[in-house]
Amino acid sequence: MKFDHVPFELPYEDLVADTTPNGRTYLTPQGNKLKSITTVLGAKKKEALLEWRRRVGEEEANRISHHASTRGSAVHDICERYLNNEEDYLKGESMPHVLFSWKTIRKVLDARVDNIVAQETPLYSDTLRVAGRVDLIAEFDNDLSIIDFKTSSRIKSREEISTYFMQACAYSFMLQELTEIEIEDLVVLMVVDNDPTPLIFREKREDWIDPLIAEITEYYEKYC
Repeated sequence: MKFDHVPFELPYEDLVADTTPNGRTYLTPQGNKLKSITTVLGAKKKEALLEWRRRVGEEEANRISHHASTRGSAVHDICERYLNNEEDYLKGESMPHVLFSWKTIRKVLDARVDNIVAQETPLYSDTLRVAGRVDLIAEFDNDLSIIDFKTSSRIKSREEISTYFMQACAYSFMLQELTEIEIEDLVVLMVVDNDPTPLIFREKREDWIDPLIAEITEYYEKYC
């Protein structure tokens, strides 16, 4: 399948990122240092993650984390190449769990995604004081949407992934601030280990602006 591309232009090519044990920051063209939206939204999970590591042990925790991060990065990369209409989109990938996840998400991409506006594009908002890279901006079921890819070891409910919706909401806000393009539709595509049915969550930006602003405000008050 071939995807149509209708890209927009930003007044910059990229944002310089700096990653430390305390999270990631981005340097804007104006010289402002903004926290990554994933760093902001993940701050509360840090303590729970440390407790989990203590409970399962460092060796097992490292094994699980490596499996999850490797699969997630590989699936993201394959999706990006496939949506860019690259013929060799697999690039020799042979790991069974990665290929299983890819085949699961490909069904959704082929049937419901087209007219791609942006992929892995750096965005920022001076108003929100955050920045990040959006996975995909494209039409989903003919509606222009912020689309985020997620992988998981288990099925998750809507209530468990509120930060995913806030993250997508932030990208929509950043995009509008930079380009005046307003996108209301947020889509999270999640593939689960050994489950051939992808989870598709659809939300509206207006429902997540207030929770997002509250999370960002709390982060800056507590950690900065």
